[in-house]
Amino acid sequence: MTVDDQQLAAAAATGDSEAFSALLARHYDRVFGLAFRMTGQRAEAEDLTQDICAALPDKMAHYQPSARFSTWLYRVVVNAAHDRRRRAATRSKAASGWGDWEVDRQAAIADTNTQLDWLTRAMRALPDDLRDTLALILDDVTHADAAEILGVSPGTVSWRVSEAKKHLRALKQQEDAS
Repeated sequence: MTVDDQQLAAAAATGDSEAFSALLARHYDRVFGLAFRMTGQRAEAEDLTQDICAALPDKMAHYQPSARFSTWLYRVVVNAAHDRRRRAATRSKAASGWGDWEVDRQAAIADTNTQLDWLTRAMRALPDDLRDTLALILDDVTHADAAEILGVSPGTVSWRVSEAKKHLRALKQQEDAS
């Protein structure tokens, strides 16, 4: 006597592993075939079929005996394929912006490095006292601390920073004019 899918599904929904195995044996090729037609790639269809088979025991609890089992199972396959496509599209969309972001980030880094290289070269042209003061201030040392380190007044530090900026501005204008 052959047991129909509805009877096997009802038994599998209650945890009968033999009924579940019998259903899987009957329908595995159909599940794989539909997965293959939906994905168009053998490896993708194999992965999808494996995912469906792994999730099927939990899904069996939601099976309604009023529906044909094969119809219900095909719906499970279609939903799983759609979910996989949505996840892939989301990952692709999220990843696509990273390329532009990385290009912009690399351009900003290059620009910053160019500016730092110019500043390093330009600072060599400053008198020692202005260069030393500016180097401290660029390292986020306060004017008061720079004054203490250099043995001058805070007002002198401020004056030296102002003079250094004037020299650098003049140098930049001279380079831009050339």
